[in-house]
Amino acid sequence: MEYAQLKPGRRFAPLHSLLYYSQRIVTYPTLRRLVVRALSAAVRLRQGAGRELHAATAQEDAALLDLCRSGYAPLGNLLDSVQCDAIRSWLGDKLLIDRDRERPGFRLAQRPAAVRVADYHLRDVIACPHILALANSPALLGLAARYLECKPTISALGLRWSFPVTGDDSALQAFHRDSEDWRYLKVLVYLTDVDDGAGPHVYLHGSHLTQAPVRLRFYSDSEIVGSHSADMLLTAIGTRGFCFAVDTAGIHKGTAPSLQPRLMLQIQYSLLPSYAYRYAPERYRGPLVLDPYVNRLILRRCALPG
Repeated sequence: MEYAQLKPGRRFAPLHSLLYYSQRIVTYPTLRRLVVRALSAAVRLRQGAGRELHAATAQEDAALLDLCRSGYAPLGNLLDSVQCDAIRSWLGDKLLIDRDRERPGFRLAQRPAAVRVADYHLRDVIACPHILALANSPALLGLAARYLECKPTISALGLRWSFPVTGDDSALQAFHRDSEDWRYLKVLVYLTDVDDGAGPHVYLHGSHLTQAPVRLRFYSDSEIVGSHSADMLLTAIGTRGFCFAVDTAGIHKGTAPSLQPRLMLQIQYSLLPSYAYRYAPERYRGPLVLDPYVNRLILRRCALPG
């Protein structure tokens, strides 16, 4: 996706900086919940609750309960093997961007040996088969609407490879918290089989309910393991197509792959735009009829029918 994260010394629009840091400095969970209620009520007033998009099933009720209590909810295989094959095939000649250092874009087959983490451009994610349909599926939009208590905004959409490389791990592969918005969730989808050797996602149960520090930081494995029992660490392992929802305001990491590379789709739903990003919506030329409000940050409005 075409965005830039806030970095020290970089100039951003004063209003965006204020909006971003305002939610960073409010760390008390009770106060944050009050602000979330006010914001979600304002969105509901203008856009509706979003729950009318989908009649929830008992399985989805259980996922919402898991997400609220734990911060992590398995959703099962929402893409089948044929759909995963179609995605992989379509991406074969698309360029990847190294997340850790400046270098020219490269195709998967020509990946430089030192690349640990690499992303596809948003325009290729948008055009890729099955991605927009899944991100806008009634089940996922319904879950997001119920968790956020208003119609959600897709505030990030990306496809990322993680590769087994010796040496120090990427910063993305250490335990940390995210700070994208007052409230948000991510749906992560494995597009390759993921076991212990392929970089599974690990989440600290219930940590989204605990107070985060004003200054976000990384946590060592020994710090997390030494402070919590083993059953508090939830490891997402599954075959390609496996999906799970996480509130990444909690402590989590994407483990560095040791044996096999991992391709993962990330869909982020939030109350508001994430003011840490600079958005550059892409033109969509496909057949789907998509909600203009939900998709406004990733797709140009003129390209959205309906």
